Amino acid sequence: MDRTAYEAAALGFAGVLVTPGPDLVWLCGYRPTATAARLTLLVLTANAQPRLLVPALDRPTAEAAPGAGAVRVFDWWEGQDAYAAAAGLLRPHGRYAVSDATWALHVLCLQKSLPLAVFQPLSAVLPMRRAVKDEHEVARLAAAAAAADAAYEEVLGLRFAGRSERELAADLAGLLRGPGRSRVDFTVVGAGPHAADPRHRPGDRIVGDGDMVVLDFGGLRDGYGFDTARTVHVGEPTDEERRVHATVRAAQRSAFAAVRPGASCQEVDRAARAVLEEAGHAGHGVHRTGHGVGVTTHEPPYLVEGEEQPLEPGMCFSIEPGIHLPDRFGVRIEDVVTCTEDGGRRLNTASHELVVVH
Repeated sequence: MDRTAYEAAALGFAGVLVTPGPDLVWLCGYRPTATAARLTLLVLTANAQPRLLVPALDRPTAEAAPGAGAVRVFDWWEGQDAYAAAAGLLRPHGRYAVSDATWALHVLCLQKSLPLAVFQPLSAVLPMRRAVKDEHEVARLAAAAAAADAAYEEVLGLRFAGRSERELAADLAGLLRGPGRSRVDFTVVGAGPHAADPRHRPGDRIVGDGDMVVLDFGGLRDGYGFDTARTVHVGEPTDEERRVHATVRAAQRSAFAAVRPGASCQEVDRAARAVLEEAGHAGHGVHRTGHGVGVTTHEPPYLVEGEEQPLEPGMCFSIEPGIHLPDRFGVRIEDVVTCTEDGGRRLNTASHELVVVH
């Protein structure tokens, strides 16, 4: 909380305002229900103790949050103007960075109470605020990745042929929710031509012999994210399918080899794309090479052309090149990786082999 406040102050901001969502959980461990009806607001300013304004009925829960010992809690009562109470904690002419998850209603009402104040998105002010993880965060991300790997190994033992994408996605979600009780945000199962669509939602298509199947799944375990993708084949793949899979695997290795402190995000993206282009698939890698993973499954930094942000030890992100051949098939391989002092470390350890399933 102190670091966030001082970084914002160095940029000329009076403070940082945080409402329920990923930033509030990350900063002080408080996870209330986000509603438009009742304002909850963490106020961070340099040289002052963090202040947390909550509805009076939520005060006991707020005071039990992991970070409550470092926070001064204020409350407002039903019938009271919550925004006037919040305004009393802020500077009338201040510039404030506001967490991205804040309801528009709250921002507009704060603006009405403080017409001379200026509010800007926190992601535009401090885009890398959560990007560098400490050793405890990396350990939790590694545990989440291990749980995802275990679920993938189990799903390989299931029958694929003759079952729908939706059924397989439900099985995968069930395995992820097993030991460790992971929260599942998405389970993509794309078979045959659907494997070429990175945004595919599992449907009623029946998986058949000869299908390439992309499995892409993510969520949270113990508050930290996992996002993993592997590609399997129902029955023996063709030579072309093996070549495409080998190309994606080589692109993933090339991107991983480019991870080192000081390398820019776009360098990692370029390393993957160079392999795709050399193999004649320049137009078939339709999405960025990766994205940050932390208390959410998608956050900065983004491994994409034009992003010059240098990597730092502790940054954790996916590396997920793919080849997508419209109306035919697709391949994606994805691991979560952390940048270390010496290079990169994979948090996922599941095999990248093109596994034959039945």
